[in-house]
Amino acid sequence: MIHRYLPVMLLIFASLPLPAQTRQANSTIHKRFVDDNNNFTSTGNIGMTVTNYGVFGDGFVEQAPTDQPSCEYPRGSGIEHIFDGGLWVGAETPTGIRVTTGAFNSARIGSAGSVNFEFTNTAEPTDIVVERSSLPANKFFSPQAISHQDFIIDFSDTNIIVPGTPIPIPNHQPLGLSVHLETYAWNFPFADAFVIFNYTITNVGYEDNRDTLKNVHVGLWADMVVRNVNILPPRVGAPFYQDVGVGRVDNPDTAQMIYAYEYNGSANYTGAESYVSLVYLGAKPQRGDDLYELGKITTNWWLFSGGNEDWQRAPSDEASRYQRMSESIEDDVYWNDVFRNRNNFMNLISTGPFERIAPDSSVNVVFAVVCGKKFGTAPTSSDNAVTRRNLVENVSWAQRAYHGEDSNRNGVLDFLGSDSSEDVNGNGRLDRYILPTPPDAPRVKVIPGSGTVTLMWDDSAEESIDFISKQKDFEGYRVYRSFLGSDREDTGIFDNMQLVHEYDLINDRFYDTGLESVRMETPLVEIGSDPFTGLPDTITYRYQLQIDNLHNGWQYAFAVSAFDSGDVKLNLPSLESSRLQNVILVSPGTPPRQPGSNLQVGVYPNPYRTGAIWDGGFERERKLHFYNLPRNCEVRIYTIAGDLVDSFEHRGDFYRGEDILWYQNFSEGNTVFPGGEHAWDLVTDSDQAIATGLYLFTVKDNDTGEVHKGKFVIIK
Repeated sequence: MIHRYLPVMLLIFASLPLPAQTRQANSTIHKRFVDDNNNFTSTGNIGMTVTNYGVFGDGFVEQAPTDQPSCEYPRGSGIEHIFDGGLWVGAETPTGIRVTTGAFNSARIGSAGSVNFEFTNTAEPTDIVVERSSLPANKFFSPQAISHQDFIIDFSDTNIIVPGTPIPIPNHQPLGLSVHLETYAWNFPFADAFVIFNYTITNVGYEDNRDTLKNVHVGLWADMVVRNVNILPPRVGAPFYQDVGVGRVDNPDTAQMIYAYEYNGSANYTGAESYVSLVYLGAKPQRGDDLYELGKITTNWWLFSGGNEDWQRAPSDEASRYQRMSESIEDDVYWNDVFRNRNNFMNLISTGPFERIAPDSSVNVVFAVVCGKKFGTAPTSSDNAVTRRNLVENVSWAQRAYHGEDSNRNGVLDFLGSDSSEDVNGNGRLDRYILPTPPDAPRVKVIPGSGTVTLMWDDSAEESIDFISKQKDFEGYRVYRSFLGSDREDTGIFDNMQLVHEYDLINDRFYDTGLESVRMETPLVEIGSDPFTGLPDTITYRYQLQIDNLHNGWQYAFAVSAFDSGDVKLNLPSLESSRLQNVILVSPGTPPRQPGSNLQVGVYPNPYRTGAIWDGGFERERKLHFYNLPRNCEVRIYTIAGDLVDSFEHRGDFYRGEDILWYQNFSEGNTVFPGGEHAWDLVTDSDQAIATGLYLFTVKDNDTGEVHKGKFVIIK
């Protein structure tokens, strides 16, 4: 992480001049001790980095030990949607208008601090981002959790010196704000494409000033950049950000949002056919605020590099920033040809004004970052109500989550009679962030074999009770799998999984296929330890399915979901558990060779031809497989002249392919192997790519001392 560098190195780097219009991936360089930006959503299908200094997204920084997603959707695809973004708060004070910005046009590093990054944390080592989860099996489980993955974050604008450093924050005049942020994310298939940002903003004053803040506007700014970073920079080479189209929807019944998408208009197009949006969900003003109009938003854009028109230039002072938060860009500007085209847009959505925030009082404002795939087959530069259909559907679920029990969205808990009440959980208060619940995802075990994979799962989903209906409404199971080469598709292996089997109860609903065809006569009981608590854990696998005609050495993803019957009375469709919750990556192949067996140890493909379908395309992304290996052995590879090329130890019970780049890039390092196979990346022990030629190998069984020999050919 950039903030972990030595202090003297940071101070030297901060003094170096940088081009005025160059984005800085190291925009938070001065927050080296107290910044907590190691956290990102990983429960659903959107990967969003969150921090404790008012910023979200990571600026495409390659962080150690993990290259975190900035706003990746689908998760694992490399398609990013936000460079960085942050909270804005503007208000009228006795000394004039002030605006505090969490992020703005990315930082330009000067001699000290970062301009426009004005929220900070304290220097307390315990003041970090806290994670919690409503999933009982999750290691962060907490009864207080709202979603499957909450992040609890606190920061403020009251520091003019970066905590823990002597570095001033340039041009910063605090409003005296303390901000409590909670982000929520779910793994339900209908709710896995958004992250909710719940801000509570409190007027704590600055030094001796205890002024009431008046006509307060709260906004979310983001540099929305939709692109596949596995194909083009910035993670490799110089950045390029011009191919972005933007738009807005201001309809309280459907969506109040600004959005962006990749506009196909140049050779830099990466095929990232998805949307990202900043969505206003709602607000709760200070009690007695008669000025605030619930649902009122303003929308604005400008160009990163500026332009000739007023709207194209970034607001350069606090008064102009406050004006941008107060007034939407004019319709005649929004609809002109310059605006409705590809460019490098900065994006701002705001709500307000809140009449006042008195000392020690708060307002609550809730936004969401929502993604969605483009709908239909229109040209990739198209943007209309049809292409936005999936995005608007995802926004509607974010709205449903926010409103919770408030089904008519009037802000109060309505009791409509003995049989009709919005109080779903019966606690007598209006609860937000409530979603209907599909059955629990079953626990899955996978056993790879040669050309085959056997799936087993338990029946825990059948005891699930829906939170809304209070009924056991389990209906059946669905089995998903990826196909040959899906792991190298632009959208990633998880997004390319397809339904291959479905089993449901015989009850005159769905297909009535029954469950007996996959039910095991004798269940398999495994007793192990819970990976989070360390306590004994017993799993009884009651279902089994064998999938054949697979290719050894290729990687597949499998998942088993559970779905319910839906509820016509509550107007709920059938809901399904997340495929991502129990998805398993597996590589079919040979099991460990048994001592005394006449099976020959070998290599495939043999010969290995670069440029073939199995070839990674780049050095260190290639792989061939040794098969029929003993469970514990040493493999040594030689040239025909007898020179040692490389060697490695094989431990079949633990091997996951983590020793080569191909599996690091395309499998997240957790692929299940059959125990008798090990991949090799065609790179020598001195980190050199091997040349065309004939190679020899030996395999020594470390348990028996038996030695096997063979050869293979590389053709480049």
